[in-house]
Amino acid sequence: MSGKTVTSAIILLIIGNALAVFSDAIIKWQGADIPVFQFIFIRALCTLGFLLPFIGKIDRDNLFAGSKVHLVRSHLSLFGIYCMIIALNTLPLATANALFYCAPLLVMVFSVVFFREKLTTLSLVAVVSGFFGIIVILRPLEINWASLSALGVALSLATGAVLIRKLPKKQTLVHSMFISHIYVLPASLALAIWEGHAWVPALWLTAIGSSLFIMAYHMTVLLAYRHVPANQVTSAEYTGLLSALAVGWLWFQELPDIWFIAGSVMIVGPLVLIGLQERRRTRMLLRPTPGAKSSSAT
Repeated sequence: MSGKTVTSAIILLIIGNALAVFSDAIIKWQGADIPVFQFIFIRALCTLGFLLPFIGKIDRDNLFAGSKVHLVRSHLSLFGIYCMIIALNTLPLATANALFYCAPLLVMVFSVVFFREKLTTLSLVAVVSGFFGIIVILRPLEINWASLSALGVALSLATGAVLIRKLPKKQTLVHSMFISHIYVLPASLALAIWEGHAWVPALWLTAIGSSLFIMAYHMTVLLAYRHVPANQVTSAEYTGLLSALAVGWLWFQELPDIWFIAGSVMIVGPLVLIGLQERRRTRMLLRPTPGAKSSSAT
C-alpha cells in the first residue's frame, strides 16, 4: 500500500494506530511488577536494532545536528514511557488511550503560548471540550496517580511534538529516532541500575514486541503523510481509540462505562471535526477557478 491516495493513507493510519495499541497491550500484559527502567533501556536498544537497516537515511555529516532539542525530547520520552507503563497497568486500556489523546489539545495550547499562534473558534471549542472530557472520564473522586500518569504521557507527547519545530528541517524521521534513542540509553541505564532489580531476560521478548509495533506505527505514519496533506487524513488516527476499546475488551475483558464514552466523545469529537474542516478547506483551495482553463488556453 503506497499511501499515494487519500483512501490508502487513511487505511495506513488505521492500521498503524491499531498496531500502536498492540504495543500498549503488550506493556499492560506484562504486569506492573516489572523493573520499569530496565524495560525502557531494553526497548531503546531494540528500537536502535530495528533502525539499523535504515542507516542510509541518516545524515552522517550532520549526525548530531539539533542535539540540544534531541536531548530534551529523548528525556521527555523517557518520562512519558515511564508514565505510560504506570497508566497502562492501573487503568483500562481504552481509558488510558483516551487520556493520551489529550496530547493534540495540549499542542494547540502550547502553540498559542510559545509560538503566538491563534486558535480558531473550533480549536478553542476542542480545547475546552477536551478539558471537560478529561474531567468526565476521571471524575474528581477518581483522580489518582494512574490518571495523572496518563496525563503525563499526553504532556510529554505534546511537548515533544512542539519541539519538533526546532529540529533541522531536512532531518529524516529515521535520523531523529536514531539520535533520540541513543540519548535515552545513558539515563535509562543509570535509572535501571538505581532501580536495583536483577536483570530479567524475559523483558527482551516484550520489549522486542513493543518496539516492533511502535516502529511499524511510525512507518505507516511516514507512508501516510508522505504524499497526502496531513489535514485530509489525520482524523483517521483517532480510530486508535476504537482499537483500544476492542483490544481491551477481547484481551483484558474491560468494558467501558458511560462516563468513558461521554468523555471520549468530548475529547476526540472536536478533533475529528477540525480534521474534516481542514479537509474541506483544502479541497476548496484546490478546486479549479471557473474559467481558468479557458483563459489559460487563449
